[in-house]
This record gives sequence, structure tokens and C-alpha cells, in this order.
Amino acid sequence: MNYNLTLVTPPATEPLSLAEVKPYLKIDDETDDDIYISSLITVAREYCEEYQHRAYITQTWEIGLPGFPYSSSNPLNGDKRGSIIEIPKGKLQKINSITYKDTTGVVTTLTPEVDYAVSNRGILGRVCPPFGKIFPLVILYPLDPVVISFTCGYGTTPDDVPTRVKQAMRLLIGHWHENRIVVNDIFRGVNPVELIFSVSALLAQDKIVIV
Repeated sequence: MNYNLTLVTPPATEPLSLAEVKPYLKIDDETDDDIYISSLITVAREYCEEYQHRAYITQTWEIGLPGFPYSSSNPLNGDKRGSIIEIPKGKLQKINSITYKDTTGVVTTLTPEVDYAVSNRGILGRVCPPFGKIFPLVILYPLDPVVISFTCGYGTTPDDVPTRVKQAMRLLIGHWHENRIVVNDIFRGVNPVELIFSVSALLAQDKIVIV
């Protein structure tokens, strides 16, 4: 199902701190580069999250859907396979709310466990109607009428983020700090192909495949 994603609450901290990264870059004291290095940390995290289709430190997102899915095979008696909504970004912590807007613009909020059930087991969280129910059958607003607010991420602290993700970030930060222009060939001992392979190899293990 097609959807639109909106970041509502960004992570409160980064997986790597400036104090951790500077020794890796062989920088011992405060420099004019601190602001630049801090920006590289954020960009590296955003790159890695986008590559893996994941969220690392706890954050809140909204997903806008064109409508509710419905199972065509006896959904009221337990066959929910066609009525499941998968929640992106991995490591679902909780569903904050599910709302829908009808053609008159009226927004209705669904009630947890009454109108929908949630599972956060596995890589992607899932939402579906409880046993004996289906999602509301109403004529919906034409654009993003169904909105799901959810919280996701490995956890609230850098310690919750996998070590291999942090290493991929270090590789990117080190490369960008050393090379402040585009590197398109073997230059000063830096091989961009090897860098790309190293980063993708570290991140590919937990990458969420979008189909």
C-alpha cells in the first residue's frame, strides 16, 4: 500500500557524540571544526537510517494512507491477512493514535484494542482489526485520510544502537571530514569503492527491504 511518511519528533540525541568521534578523527582538542563534525554526525546517521529504512534513536512518525485495507476472505472470523497494515521504520515501540477523515472533514480517532490490535514483534510492527471486526467502512477524504502516529527506534540512548551502525557512521564521517570535495577516483589513498562496500556491508545485515 502506498503511504506518506512525516517525521514528527526527531531523535533527542545522536548514536555517536562529538567526544566519541574526535578521537577517531585523531583530533584531541576543541577546534573550529566542532560544528562541522557535529553536522557530519547527523548527516551520517540520516544516511544510514535512509539506507536501512530504519529509525535508530527513539523518534515519532506519522504515516498517511489512502485508505484502510480489507481482507476479502472472511475477515470477521479471523482471516486478517488482507487487513494488516505494516508500520515502517522498524522496532515499533507503540502506536500513538490512528485517525481517519471522512469526506466532510470530520476526523475520528480509533480506540486501541476495540478498533485495532497491535503487534510489535519482529522487524516491522503490524496493525489490524480485532477478531470479529473490520476497519471502518466509510467514504474517506481524498488525500491521506488515514493517519497513524507511531513511536519507533532501537531505544532512547546511543547504547541501544547496534555497534555496526556506529562503525558505518564513523567510516562516513572520517571520509567526509578528510575529503571536503567530491572524490571520484583513487585520491590520496582513499578508494571510494572500498568505502561504499564497507559501509553497505555493515548496514546490509539489518536493512529493511521495501517491496
